[in-house]
This record gives sequence, C-alpha cells and structure tokens, in this order.
Amino acid sequence: MFNKSGEMEDAVLKELEPLPQISIWTSVSCCFAMAILYVGSLYVWGTKHNRDRDHPSTIKRRFASVSVVMGLASLFVYFFSSEELLKRENFPVLLGLRWPGLWQAALIPYALTTLLFLGPIYVNIQNESIRSYLDLDYWRGSFNSIIWLRNLVMAPLSEEFVFRACMMPLILQSCSPLMAVFITPLFFGVAHLHHIAERLSLGVKLSTALLIGLFQFSYTTLFGFYSAFLFARTGHLIAPFLVHAFCNHMGLPDLQDLWQQDLWRRIIAIVLYIIGFIGWMFLLPYATAPYLYDNTLYWNV
Repeated sequence: MFNKSGEMEDAVLKELEPLPQISIWTSVSCCFAMAILYVGSLYVWGTKHNRDRDHPSTIKRRFASVSVVMGLASLFVYFFSSEELLKRENFPVLLGLRWPGLWQAALIPYALTTLLFLGPIYVNIQNESIRSYLDLDYWRGSFNSIIWLRNLVMAPLSEEFVFRACMMPLILQSCSPLMAVFITPLFFGVAHLHHIAERLSLGVKLSTALLIGLFQFSYTTLFGFYSAFLFARTGHLIAPFLVHAFCNHMGLPDLQDLWQQDLWRRIIAIVLYIIGFIGWMFLLPYATAPYLYDNTLYWNV
C-alpha cells in the first residue's frame, strides 16, 4: 500500500516538473530566425506576380515556401530544446500535437471566441449573411477559392505552427508561461510589418502605409497574446489554429455596419458587444484551465 502511494506521489511530482531551461539568448535568437525565415519565404519567389498577394500564382508559391519553413521551424525546436526535455516528452507533444484533451481544445476555445464576437455575429444575422453558411454552393465556392483557403486554412495553420507551436516551446524553456505569452506575439506582430512594403509597391502613400501598418501591428500583436495564451494553457496547436481561422473569417468588427442598423437593433447589438466581451473576460481563465486539456507541460504555475 505504501509503495503504491509513493509511486502515485512520484507520478504527480513528475507531471508537475518545471520545464528544463535553455538560455534566453538561444530561444530568442531561434524565434527571431524563424520569423525572418517565415517572412522571407513570402518574397523568395522572383515572379512578375509577386507584388500581387492575391494572384493565384503568388499564393501557390507561398503555400510551398511556408510549408518548407514549417518543417525548418520544427527542426529549431528539435535541435535547440533541452536534451532532458526531449528525453522526457515525445517530440510531437512539444509542438502541441497530442491526443489527450484534443476535442476539448477544438471546441471550448472556439466557443469562447464565438462569445467574444457575439455582437458582430448578431449584426451578420440581421444582414442575413448568416444564411449563406447553410448554402452548399457557398462551401463549394469557398473550397474552390485559393484566397479562401489561404485566409482560413494555410495562413492560420502555418502562422500558428511557426509562431506558437515552434516558438512557444523554446521561449517556455527560458521564461515563465506568462512572460512567454507576452514575448512571442511581438515576433508575430513585427512579422506583419512586411505589408507596409507591399502597399508602397502598389503606390500607397508612405504615411498611409505606415498608419495601416501600425494598426495592423497592434491588432495582430493583441491577437498573438490571446493565441499564445491558448497554446500555453491547452498545450494544443488546434486551439489557436481554429480560433485564428475564425477570427480571420470574422475580421475586425464593422462599426460602420453597426451604425447603419435601425435604433433598436443598434442598441441590442451594442449590448451584445458588451455582454460578449465581459463574458469572454470572465470565462477566459475557467475555459482555458489546463486540467481540462490534460496539460501539465506548459502551464505548471
């Protein structure tokens, strides 16, 4: 009886073991290199269509190059992680690829994010755009659209894999989970500044391109905080991937569309905006509790 109790205690202590540590310079340098590789892969193709990010030729080439970067990014995790950690955990687990807690990670954070968008969803229903989701032709057209596949599949998947599944395991070996959540989104935000150069090449004024770029950096960094938090709390890649795809689909709230609603619908929408945000804030720590996802690796605090 005593031996069994001792074994159980040893198992619990092993589960709650802190991550082995690596140098902060190592982890930050690896993340910086991965960010450079990711952005560079978008411009490695010297084609006449490279300026137009929506041209099918450009999108297909970028699909290929970011796929290569995803493979390279996983090698950074493998070669620069602590040997002790690699012996202790299966490598796919470090990248958030595991079975325990998978369905919870797919559903709960997605539902939580839907709550955050309660107001915009209500406005979409009033505009009857929600009906298109029940139309089979809508989904056929979407899956046949390479721009749709980029925005809702490849971009979220590749960005979450590189900037969360590969960067977070390294930063978490150098910093506390909360510190890691605040560090890695900076790489994600800066990586989106390349759009400034794209706009300049299309003839957009420098001041306008900088203003749009700064705004984009702000909201991508804010989303990065949320996405990194989801990865660290759930220990799953699927959670930030699905949330990222959903946010790309919804876009930023259209306040002009909100204001064009009649008075009572506008009031209801504003109330739902507030309820959604407050509800999301209140439920965030409970809906992302690591025990729900069997996550004892990345949030031992």
